[in-house]
Amino acid sequence: MKKRTRVACLSLAFLLTGLSFQLTKQLPSGNQPGTEHVLRSFSTEEGQALHPLAIGPGLVNLSPSDEFSTYQWGLKNDGEFRLVELKSKFQSVDNVYDGLKSGMGLGLPKPGPGDYESKVTKAVAGIDIDIQPAWEAYEKTGEKRSVIVAIIDTGIDIKHQELKDSIWTNPGEIAGDGLDNDGNGFVDDIHGWNFYSGNNKVFLGSEDSHGTHAAGTIGAARGAYGIAGITDNHYVKIMPLKALGGKEGTGTPEAVIQSIRYAEANGASICNLSMGTTAYSEELAQTIKNSRMLFVVSSGNGGISGLGYDTDINPVYPASLPFDNVISVANILFDGTLSKESNFGAKSVDIAAPGTYILSTIPGNKYGFMSGTSMSAPMVTGVAAMVYSYRTDISLSDVKQILLNSSRKLDSLQGKVVSGGLLDAYSALNWK
Repeated sequence: MKKRTRVACLSLAFLLTGLSFQLTKQLPSGNQPGTEHVLRSFSTEEGQALHPLAIGPGLVNLSPSDEFSTYQWGLKNDGEFRLVELKSKFQSVDNVYDGLKSGMGLGLPKPGPGDYESKVTKAVAGIDIDIQPAWEAYEKTGEKRSVIVAIIDTGIDIKHQELKDSIWTNPGEIAGDGLDNDGNGFVDDIHGWNFYSGNNKVFLGSEDSHGTHAAGTIGAARGAYGIAGITDNHYVKIMPLKALGGKEGTGTPEAVIQSIRYAEANGASICNLSMGTTAYSEELAQTIKNSRMLFVVSSGNGGISGLGYDTDINPVYPASLPFDNVISVANILFDGTLSKESNFGAKSVDIAAPGTYILSTIPGNKYGFMSGTSMSAPMVTGVAAMVYSYRTDISLSDVKQILLNSSRKLDSLQGKVVSGGLLDAYSALNWK
């Protein structure tokens, strides 16, 4: 029996054991602050398991027609956010007494205010991917290249209002006729394929929140609804490939391999892999190495301690694969420091991108915050697609070096990632 993966997914909750968060922002007069979300995360690494690497607001004038774009700090950081962490001073043993109430309704007292201490992390203006001037430059250029981005993940809500015009459609297939019109071995693969279940259902519901979130960062409609995606959906299309699924968001290396082969055979040039495992698969490694696609991969969110570690010493796959067509991505916080949960590696992690409290699409025309290197990778994927579309003078193999060389160098990233820098969209478009 094949091992399946455990997803390091996140869910919205209102408290954490021993730790709680508040993310706040000063809003202009007349604006009402939105609900403050607290995130709870789960992270395990088992065997050959490949799992999304996640634990899971921006700016006025970023995209005025998008109601929630003011919370997209990763695209434009105005320095007005702060993260307030409430940490218990003592080890929590509440679970020992769960349910131990007397018949009279008496119980143990709850911890008081003096049992907690707060830590405040303030945003630093300009710690973002500098997307606005990149959008302006992209719109002014005439000739652009069409790009297909494969997202191999959980499924994607292809009917989400932000994504419906960004989804790839198979030109050789006729919807609903039950035939394999293009002869590629997949019946009615109109918008991709579900390699987890072996059918064309690329969206099943809430279990596909992770993939839907990644898709929104890359390709949400700009100037239309709630948030702004990085790419222009007239030129960049998203190919949904569901390789992870079920209640725990699990999958196999074989499903990922099949997804990669499908993506390349059907025209994708860039592939987002917000997943990882500590187990090495030779077949997966060779599949990636021999592919013509560019792979953007999340570097991982540490181990059981919740702290990121050096993947030069303890590799995470496929992020640690030493291939020219792999970009491994770390998670930078909005104060310009590497997130404490993010893995790093002076030789094995290439670049950093925003990944903490990233607002994007979730199923059912909704939006939610997620955090982790799973959120950082789509930032890089989106800019990679934008650069490849804009720079018709370059080959796909040039994109990685352009992104690394054009990154904004930060002292906090020196010795932590190969480039020593933060993803910079505008610099990448203009890199010579």
